[in-house]
Amino acid sequence: MPDTDSRSAIDVLPAAADAHVDDGVWIVIPAYNEARTIRGLAQAALALCVRVLVVDDGSSDATGEQLRDLPLTLLRHPVNLGKAAALRSAFAHALALGATGVVTIDGDGQHDPRDATKLLAVWRRQSDRLVIGSRLHDRARIPRGRYFGNRTACFWISWAAGHPIADTQSGFRVYPRAVMEIALEECASCSGFTFESEIIIAAAHRGHRTLAVAIGACYPVDARPSHYRAGPDTMKIIAMVATRLLSKGMYLQGLWRSLQRAPDKVLAPESALDGHR
Repeated sequence: MPDTDSRSAIDVLPAAADAHVDDGVWIVIPAYNEARTIRGLAQAALALCVRVLVVDDGSSDATGEQLRDLPLTLLRHPVNLGKAAALRSAFAHALALGATGVVTIDGDGQHDPRDATKLLAVWRRQSDRLVIGSRLHDRARIPRGRYFGNRTACFWISWAAGHPIADTQSGFRVYPRAVMEIALEECASCSGFTFESEIIIAAAHRGHRTLAVAIGACYPVDARPSHYRAGPDTMKIIAMVATRLLSKGMYLQGLWRSLQRAPDKVLAPESALDGHR
């Protein structure tokens, strides 16, 4: 999937008229050919938060049509530009409207939007952190190839970030405003799934470490094939990390730190979105 600057190719539809009642947190769903799942995800997100943004990344199915009557913001790329471009569009839009934080949820139905309450509860207590919904504790429910691909990526990204990270490939995250700004400033050249990995590294080097919150792993038997290609995409991530490590003289201090202790994890309360309803 090509990944280029999409700012001149966005169709913005109106959001809910009462979005001002929110305190500045948005829920963002990047979507590419997700007509089967996107409406249910968007409705579940709207039940939690009045600011919901879907980026239709050049879908060739009815993804956008599924959302027409819902009170949300829809950004549309005329062609498929890749997940990195979708996230950049979402970050730029939310930041321009004063967002304090953004929750990202994948559009394929593998995340339960209700878990956003757990991630936000943690983020509100430590709002400088990049909070990540971690699935790797639920090993029995994760396909074998994907699990080991994720563990490999975790080793390399933890090394480059200088601290242990529980799940580097989960797209279920809370991005503070400062981390979104770092992503747009420092990760402009990354494409596809590499973007999300480089954000972790760039944010850590600017003082924004990750914090893991356990969520369930959901891989429905009838789900569409993942856009993430375990072999090629993992190798692209490793190549990006290797480039960063070489630029820092292999950053052996980061390797030492990443191996010294377990990743930062917390148990979250069940509900934290009362202010968004």
